[in-house]
This record gives sequence, structure tokens and C-alpha cells, in this order.
Amino acid sequence: MKIALLTYSTKPRGGVVHTLALAEALAAEGADVTVWTLGRDASFFRPVDPAVSLRLVPFPEVEGEGVGPRILRSISVLRDAFTDSYDIVHAQDCISANAYAHCVRTVHHIDNFTTPELAECHERAIVRPFAHICVSAAVAAELSSGWGINATVIPNGVDYARFASADGTSWRSRLGRYVLTVGGIEPRKGSLELLEAYAELGMPDVQLVIAGGETLFDYRDYRAAWEKRAASLGCSPVVLGPVSHEVLPSLVAGASAFVFPSTKEGFGLAAMEALAAGVPLVVSDLPVFRELFGSVALFGPSLTFAMRSALTVPDPERIQAGRSLAAGYTWKAAAQRHLSLYSSLT
Repeated sequence: MKIALLTYSTKPRGGVVHTLALAEALAAEGADVTVWTLGRDASFFRPVDPAVSLRLVPFPEVEGEGVGPRILRSISVLRDAFTDSYDIVHAQDCISANAYAHCVRTVHHIDNFTTPELAECHERAIVRPFAHICVSAAVAAELSSGWGINATVIPNGVDYARFASADGTSWRSRLGRYVLTVGGIEPRKGSLELLEAYAELGMPDVQLVIAGGETLFDYRDYRAAWEKRAASLGCSPVVLGPVSHEVLPSLVAGASAFVFPSTKEGFGLAAMEALAAGVPLVVSDLPVFRELFGSVALFGPSLTFAMRSALTVPDPERIQAGRSLAAGYTWKAAAQRHLSLYSSLT
């Protein structure tokens, strides 16, 4: 079976991480897989198994281009470059689902765009595909209630061994005790809420560390508001920015707690990776997190309370349960379920 997986970037955003891992797992099952993407770079953020074919479509930066025009240009460039010679075309995001409408679409989460171009792009990317996949039942329920679409639920896999074997000693030596979040500084990641909770925590011996931050959108105003609030609270978080694929597991493993205060999420792969590394997990109280993490995560009556519990009350049984949970999500199983669905559609 010839399969094209379409994504929008070479950067380590969640949907791109998902696309590459799924492509490699599909190839390991014997599928002929090509990943198509737009890119300002000559390669992805990490090496890709040579069993997967890559088609990187050049997408040069245009100075001063707004988010709406950039997304419309992204759709146009990918549409013009794509050549359809596949049994299945599987779009992983709004851009790629607009570039090729007759596709299978994975809906990772539902966005609430207010800009007309983005709202229309989002709507088309939901209603035009002929089959839908969601990575959690919570997102599938949103598709059902909002659009009457019955999606197939196929959870993400986790690169369990890479995180379970990671050694965080070097990061602890460098930073001391720290709570970590991955995803950058943006509204959907609950960055301001985390900042407030960290300030309220009142544990100056514990640093707040923020990694990641590759995104399509312009969050400079939000970042400025976040920095202003940090200064007013007297906080000095360590903002690392994007962290390399090779370094990320040790950074996660070195954390005293991993905090994932997202306001909207489809799965929470970074949080599941933290469980694999044996790190206490604190998450916002979202239905998707209740579904996926249950009793292995700390929700608490407040983010601050949950963080303090994670940092001061050792719970080895919860840690082991988290490791076991993460180990159960494999890319092999995800690939096999995708192939079963693809076969039913061709």
C-alpha cells in the first residue's frame, strides 16, 4: 500500500513529531510511505528512518507576512507541489487537509480561530476529508457533537525506551531542582496560568523551566505580556526555546515534576513522555487528560496545589503506574490500527 502523510513543517511541533513516528512505524509494517511537508530547512528536526521517503517542499519566509496570508500561501504551495500517486493520502493538520481535500484527516485538537481565513481553513479541513481519525475519545466527541462526524480513535504511540532510559543528572547539576513544561510560551499551553501558579508556589529553590516554542502563529504580544507579568511577580523562569531531539529526554528525566497546563490538547504526547521518564506529572483539568492519565497524573484543586504535592510528597506507586501507562502506547500498535483503517477505505 502506498501512503502519503502530509504535514506542514520540519519543526518539532506535536503534529510533526506524530507524523514522523507514524511514518516510521508504518514503514516497519511493510507500507510504502512518503512524508510530504513544507520547509524552510533542508531536513527535519531529527533524522528519519531511510525506509520513509521524504518530499520537502521549499517554503521561503516572506518578511512582514501575517499569519492569515502565510497559511493561505502554505496551502497553495503544498497543493501545487503535491503529486497524487498514492492509495491513501493522510493529512495531519489544517494546512495539508486544505491542500488535498480527498484525504484521511487526523484531527489532533479543535481550534477556535477568530480570523476569517483561519476559521474557514479550519472548517474546510474538518468537513472535506472523507474519513477522520482522532488521537483521543475526547476530541472524537467534539467532532461528533459539533459536526456529526464519527471519527476513528487511534491514540498516539510513545517512544518509551528513549525516555525511560534517559539520565537527567547533567540537567539537575546545571539547574538544580526544576519543574519543566514543554511547548513554549503561548495561550494554548497555559503559559500565563503556569507562571501565576509557580509564583504562588513560593519555592525559590525550584526553577521553572520552559522548553519548545516552534509555532505557525505570532505570539509576540502574548510573550510580551508573559514577560511583563513574570517581572511583576519577581519570577525569572529559564526559557530554553526549542531543544534538540537528542537532548529532550535527559531534560525531561532531570525534572522534579513535569507540568502541562494546556487549555486545549488532543493527547498530550509530551506529558506521556514525562511519565515514561518516571517524572511526576501535573496537568490541567481537561476531559482529555482525565481520559488518558486518570489517577497517574495530579490534577488537584489548583495547579499550585498539585505542583506542591508533586514536589513534596513522593509517590513511587504513582510513578510506576505512569511508566506502565506510557509503555502501553506503542507506535507499532498505532501503525497497525492505521493500516487496518486504510485497508477498509481502499
